[in-house]
Amino acid sequence: MPVSPARAAAFDILLRVERESSYASELLHSSANDRLSTPDHALATELVMGVLRWRSRLDADIATASLQPLSKLDLEILIALRLALYQFQWLDRVPQRAALHESVELVKRARKRSAAPFVNAVLRKLSALPRGGDDAQDEASSPEALARAYAHPLWLVERWIREYSLSAAHQICQHNQSVPTTAIRLRATAAEQQLHQEGITLRPGSLLASARRVEAGDITKTQAFRNGDAVIQDEASQLVAALIGHGSQILDCCAAPGGKTLAIADQNPTAAITAVELHPHRARLLQKLLHAHPSESARIQIVTADAQHLPVSERFDRVLADVPCSGTGTLARNPEIKWRLTLDDLAELHQRQLAILRSALAQVAPGGRLIYSTCSLEKEENESVVEQALSESKSYRVFDCRSELAQLQLAAELTWPDPASLTRGSCLRTIPGVHPCDGFFAAIVERV
Repeated sequence: MPVSPARAAAFDILLRVERESSYASELLHSSANDRLSTPDHALATELVMGVLRWRSRLDADIATASLQPLSKLDLEILIALRLALYQFQWLDRVPQRAALHESVELVKRARKRSAAPFVNAVLRKLSALPRGGDDAQDEASSPEALARAYAHPLWLVERWIREYSLSAAHQICQHNQSVPTTAIRLRATAAEQQLHQEGITLRPGSLLASARRVEAGDITKTQAFRNGDAVIQDEASQLVAALIGHGSQILDCCAAPGGKTLAIADQNPTAAITAVELHPHRARLLQKLLHAHPSESARIQIVTADAQHLPVSERFDRVLADVPCSGTGTLARNPEIKWRLTLDDLAELHQRQLAILRSALAQVAPGGRLIYSTCSLEKEENESVVEQALSESKSYRVFDCRSELAQLQLAAELTWPDPASLTRGSCLRTIPGVHPCDGFFAAIVERV
């Protein structure tokens, strides 16, 4: 009996995530999975994201039932075991016998037929365990208990407790294990009605008047999405773009995939924008996005270059340095990050981010502003980068973003009732779980 398309796709994606350091969300939405029916794609997404979110707990249970150490198991076998156990413990609508049988078949499909009896025996033991979602996770009151209950690396949990408090760390971990809401930005006034006619149920955004949250329906199948009149973009990301304000010459240093670039273009309809992207394939995707909007394409120049060495000579009154980062503020969307990231990575990222910020600061015109931003919760990538860069020159100062948030609130664009809660010191700081969005940091730097 062949393996179901959803489980086969989930298995193949998880294998690539582990072997190639690919991102699950990109693979799930790649053309290779266009053949999946809507229900099969939904199940494949549930399986992939569920296994990645709960990996450490799944592995701990598998270790109790396996006579072999997990480090000795072939990756194909371990993934098949994780897939079945996730279904046992978290998907009450999937019969255990079906999950068990298909994982055994997945091992055979992966040319590991000799391991099929082993997988069958381990899964029969695991089928007797209590459901994973039934734990009293709210009682996690120490770093170790929190990391174990919510399947996070202990070192990350300990950092978040030190930086944000135990309560906030609990909320971060809880949020990361949930399916995140899809937020969109409406670029045309008629888009909302069009989406409604196409069966999409929306509710107002939590932070911004221009944002909506998708309650039901697949936004990617709509004409409004294909036309670019509705753009998928987390509300915290939209807020970072809003902090740019208004300018006539604008530089976006790390532009792809282009959500912030388009947002900046929309709020600056007459500005000339230079969008820099390091990777040629991502620059091509950005170009394709802009081609759907000839007016933007005509005034946005795309440059393929390293933002650490910007190949531009002019000065800009507005600069966005939304730098590559660890992404620890987006773990609900990208759970594989938490199993890959190391302390050494943070140190390397700090140096790269610092180099980009130095390069970007040099392009700010006198009196102009730069927004430095990340989707990271880690201080090394945020305050530490800004402080180090500004310590090297007296030509720049941090502008208190609370003033900018107040202006957005006055303009009825910022609808969050407590703008001060979105800040830490003079910078923007959103925390997943504490706020209804991804974790973003942003500092506004002025050239004096």
